[in-house]
Amino acid sequence: MRHPTDGTLRRLVDEPAGVTDADRDHVAGCSVCLAGLAVAQRDAATVGAALGPGPIPDLDVAWQRLSRSVSAERGGAATATGPVTGSSARRWRSRLRSPVVVGVGVAVLLAGGGAAAATDWFQIFRTEQVAPITVSQAELVQIPDLSAYGDLEVVTEPDLRRVEDAETAEEVTGLAVPEVGTLPRGVVGAPEYQVGDMASAVFTFDADQAARSTADAGGPLPAPPAGLDGSQIRLSAGPGVAAVWKSGSGAPALLVGRAVAPTAASSGVDFATARDYLLSLPGLPEDLAAQLRGFSEDGTLPIPVLSGEVASETTEVGGAPATVLTDAGGVMAGVVWVEDGVVTAVAGTLSTDEVLAVARDVASGR
Repeated sequence: MRHPTDGTLRRLVDEPAGVTDADRDHVAGCSVCLAGLAVAQRDAATVGAALGPGPIPDLDVAWQRLSRSVSAERGGAATATGPVTGSSARRWRSRLRSPVVVGVGVAVLLAGGGAAAATDWFQIFRTEQVAPITVSQAELVQIPDLSAYGDLEVVTEPDLRRVEDAETAEEVTGLAVPEVGTLPRGVVGAPEYQVGDMASAVFTFDADQAARSTADAGGPLPAPPAGLDGSQIRLSAGPGVAAVWKSGSGAPALLVGRAVAPTAASSGVDFATARDYLLSLPGLPEDLAAQLRGFSEDGTLPIPVLSGEVASETTEVGGAPATVLTDAGGVMAGVVWVEDGVVTAVAGTLSTDEVLAVARDVASGR
């Protein structure tokens, strides 16, 4: 059986809309190609910044980038990060079209929320807390690209960049820069500060395009509910700020980030309509759909966690529900929580106890 080329595997990382359904299906069920895809993802992470902060609502991708950076360091390859440049915008567009971001976007639309009038938009989701969902590498490949069902337009980009100091970061973002009173053992020196502007994108559902895509996949498109065809969903997050302490190789030893949490608004359909219809579409892995159905309408943002690579558990930080992530080798850990519409994350080459100590230190100082 023919395996997709290395170039095709790399396109699954950078521009999945350019990969045919046949190649996508083959990779999802082929252990050889999944291994090749993992190599392509590691290469992409090495070329990019070791871990960029900002308002991208894709915590799993951020975690993977940190993991791969540390893997390179342990293998003796330095991963020095250069200044954030215009290539960040291109990576942002690619991430919006990647299977991981599509999964998070679907999660936002399905996780719930109230209705608050705002000009011609009404809010259907506001992040109040986070919780993990387990996703396999094969399921990530199987998640349909949003462009199969309509048009995805980037409205504003995050413009990730470094700034001189904490005062400048606060002035640019309007967010209080997280303060760490006591650094963990082995983390020394002053941090580097990075900021990102608010990012937003609008997805417009197109029934004709969706019908063609589902027909190519071998299944009919369920009849869209009234008002869905041509309606728009706006996803927004940020601005954001991060303090980063680097190791000798340039990879982050400790990152403490904060950003305005993701929200979603609609121009035409309510939450229940969007949720029920999106879960009925062909292509969404059933296990993932079942997990999403279990989320109530309480503003919970699911965090995709790669099965077998990252373990997760729930705890509390500053009285808020939090998700703790630990890599399979126990080399890294991270914790994420939300308070008053702001998501905060602490991660690094630390133990779970160490990142929780930093997180609670940060939470106590607000």
